[in-house]
Amino acid sequence: METAGLSLALTRRGALGLFGAGVLGLASGSAFAHDDHDKVLTEAWVLRDPDIPVIGNPDGDITIVEYYDYNCPYCRKVAPEIRQVVQDDGKVRLVLKDWPILGEVSKVAARMVLAAKYQNKFVEAHDALIGVSSRLTESRIRELLAGAGVNMERLTGDLTAKGKEIDAILARNHAQAEAFEFKGTPSFIVGKFRVPGILTMAEFERAISDARKAKAKN
Repeated sequence: METAGLSLALTRRGALGLFGAGVLGLASGSAFAHDDHDKVLTEAWVLRDPDIPVIGNPDGDITIVEYYDYNCPYCRKVAPEIRQVVQDDGKVRLVLKDWPILGEVSKVAARMVLAAKYQNKFVEAHDALIGVSSRLTESRIRELLAGAGVNMERLTGDLTAKGKEIDAILARNHAQAEAFEFKGTPSFIVGKFRVPGILTMAEFERAISDARKAKAKN
């Protein structure tokens, strides 16, 4: 599949030595967005989906997008490290995109956390689930979210009232992850670089630095 104007990982061009990652030829506008599937692959939707809260500096010069699953042990391992890098840097936007690929419970977890955003509890809900060490169950998810201060009665209502919007977010995330040819979680975009797989804090810092250098050349 080739999307006009959007090279993504599909062309695997210009790795630039960034941990074997491919450069994304993201285009900004919607001139090449011939249908809804193509539209979600534009720079605006990949880096700045308006329905996904931003962590870190909302006005930062570099965006990191993470595709993750709450039942992924590697996602749990990297979570505190990437948050520390974002905090230390101070100029990074972190966009957390649910990509629930590890079963039905992962989908339940993703939908519940996205529903929590309607009561401004996305970050609290996310941190509650990504911070555990054991495999999640639906009852455990509810317990953790309640403990994080999420109003579960309202969440249940929002899951119904906002169900279509939540499912649309997950569909966009899935379409993007597939287009980038990500094989699993966690996977990242740093600036316009595709970075599949887990990185150390030092590697994240290097990726951010390289993304800034690439941006400065454009």
